[in-house]
Amino acid sequence: MEEPSSSELAEKIGLKTRAQMPFYDLIIIGGGPAGLAAAVYGASEGLSTLLIERQAPGGQAGMSSNIENYLGFPSGLTGSNLARRAVAQAIRFGAEILTPQEAVGIRVDGPYRIVKLRDGTEISCHVVIIACGVSYRNLDGVKGIEKLTGAGVYYGASMVDALSVKGEDVFMVGGANSAGQAAIHFAKYAKTVTLLVRGDTLNKSMSRYLIHQINETPNIRILLNSKVTEVHGENRLEFITITNTQTRQLQTVPASGLYIFIGAVPHTDAAVGLIERDANGFILTGQDLMQNGHMRPRGWTLDRQPFLLETNVPGIFAAGDVRHGSTKRVATGVGEGSIAVQLAHQYLRRV
Repeated sequence: MEEPSSSELAEKIGLKTRAQMPFYDLIIIGGGPAGLAAAVYGASEGLSTLLIERQAPGGQAGMSSNIENYLGFPSGLTGSNLARRAVAQAIRFGAEILTPQEAVGIRVDGPYRIVKLRDGTEISCHVVIIACGVSYRNLDGVKGIEKLTGAGVYYGASMVDALSVKGEDVFMVGGANSAGQAAIHFAKYAKTVTLLVRGDTLNKSMSRYLIHQINETPNIRILLNSKVTEVHGENRLEFITITNTQTRQLQTVPASGLYIFIGAVPHTDAAVGLIERDANGFILTGQDLMQNGHMRPRGWTLDRQPFLLETNVPGIFAAGDVRHGSTKRVATGVGEGSIAVQLAHQYLRRV
C-alpha cells in the first residue's frame, strides 16, 4: 500500500472502522477514560453501545507512564494497561468499538441523534455521549521547533520514550500533573530531567504528591519563570535555549529530548453549530448552561432542566476533559462517564 490512511491500515490489521448496525441506543464519541467507562456501563446495562475513537483507546491518559492517584492501585498503573483492560471489559459486555474512526458531525432528527463519520457514513441513536477529550497545545514562538518536532521535540510522552533517552539530559515543558508524572518516570532512565515552568510555583497546577516526589528525586530539577525560546540541531535536537521571563537571561544547554505539556485543546469541532461551548471550545453542561438567571438554555423544549452532564440538546451528554469546568483527572473522567450513562437512562425513560 502506498501512503495508506489510518483507516486503510486499520482494516488491513483487523481493526473495526465500520459499524455493524445503522442504529444504537448509545453512541460514545471518544475512547479516553470517560468514554471507555461509558462504554462499559452502557453495554453492561443492556444498551446497544458504539464507541468511536479517532486514534487509539486510552486518550491522553493512555500515554501516561504511571497513574499513581487512581483508586485501588497504590503502586500506580500505566495508562496503556488501564486502556487495554477497559477495552477488553467493554468488549466483553458487548460494546462495539470503531478505531481509528472519527465523528465529524452531529445532528438531530426528531427523537434521533445522528453522528456523521469521516468516511461519510451516518449512524443513528437515541443518546450521544461526547467524551472526545483534548490535545496538547502547540508550543508557539520557539525558533526551529517545527523542523525538530518528532526529532527530539515531542508533544506528550509515552512510557517507551523514556527508554530512548537513557543516560541523557531531557527537558519537560509544563507545570501540571502530566508533566510531573512524565518527569518522575523519565528520571528512572535519563541522566537529568529538567522541568521548565513559566510560573513562579508548581503549587497552583500540580498535585501535592507529585511535587513531593519530584523534590525527593535527585536528578530532577525545576526551573521556574522559564521558557524555551529556541531549539538547535541539524537532523535531531542537540541544544535548547532557555529564557528567564523575569531577568531575560539566556542559557543554551545540551538536550537530547524536549517533551511538551502545556495545556489542552478540546476536540469539539463535530459539535459546532449544535452544542453550546465556552470561549475555549469546552462543552457547557448542566448549570453552566444558565443564561440570565434561567436554567433552560436557548431552544430547550423539554419541561425540565438539563441534567448534570447534559448539553443544550436533550439526549446529548458530555463527560471528561472535554466538558467545561471538569477536573482533569482519570478518576473524574471515569466517574463522569459512568454518571452520563445513568443520566442517559433517565432521559430514555422520559422520552
